[in-house]
Amino acid sequence: MLAQTMVHAAPPGEYPPFSTNSQSWKLVWSDEFKSPGLPDQSKWDYEVGFVRNHESQYYTRQRTENARVEHGKLIIECRKEAFQALDGKLAQYTSASLTSRPSWLYGRIEMRAKIPRGKGVWPAFWTLGADRAQVGWPRCGEIDIMEFVGKDPNHIHGTVHYPVDGKHESDGGKWEAASPYDGFHVYAVEWYPDRIDFFFDHQNYHTTPLSKAGEGAGNPFRKPHNLLVNFALGGAWGGQIDDANLPQQYVIEYIRVYQVNPKSEGSAGQAGVK
Repeated sequence: MLAQTMVHAAPPGEYPPFSTNSQSWKLVWSDEFKSPGLPDQSKWDYEVGFVRNHESQYYTRQRTENARVEHGKLIIECRKEAFQALDGKLAQYTSASLTSRPSWLYGRIEMRAKIPRGKGVWPAFWTLGADRAQVGWPRCGEIDIMEFVGKDPNHIHGTVHYPVDGKHESDGGKWEAASPYDGFHVYAVEWYPDRIDFFFDHQNYHTTPLSKAGEGAGNPFRKPHNLLVNFALGGAWGGQIDDANLPQQYVIEYIRVYQVNPKSEGSAGQAGVK
């Protein structure tokens, strides 16, 4: 059950610039992936099955072939293999989707990772409202911090999804990056009481005002969200799959959550780990 959240809002725009050395920001949660084996069960749960978007992969639970920590990094591996699904179907591809156990309201959420490449790959780093089981999607809200699809190999996408008058709306942008899969990059959002800023490395390439999702209590971006990191294949956006390209790995060096230190002057909208 979620704890109640106290929000200390400052006037729009009066937020201290992010810096790891700043007294204005505090690291409230992270996974540096230092313990080999399965991901830390105190920090992560799993999605299981054929979950969404008509994707081809079956998400497995606690299976090192699909999600493991080795050499100080989280490896999410998408494989072409016959796998007996819990619903009796025979899956042709396997992968993993991890969901953070804690949730947060506002802050800087960042990941340093090397994304996979090739037709059909669809890695993502994103959030869903912690109340999604109660209100459903899109009422819970969704923040896609990073999405990449192999059929569009030179763009990184950042998007939010939310309801307006009961209908699904979205707002987003994309950053052109030549061969982003060739190295590690930082993907991040800075989520404030008035906006969400999207970053590729140090470049802020898109901003969504929270007012787009409404000013009332139903705005899903004024409620806590959980993190998700997953490697999808094919489906509604991933497109045609190149089997010869598999297996592929999504390699994550760290995931960190910072929030504005409430002791700093002009602190804006901070809430602790739930």
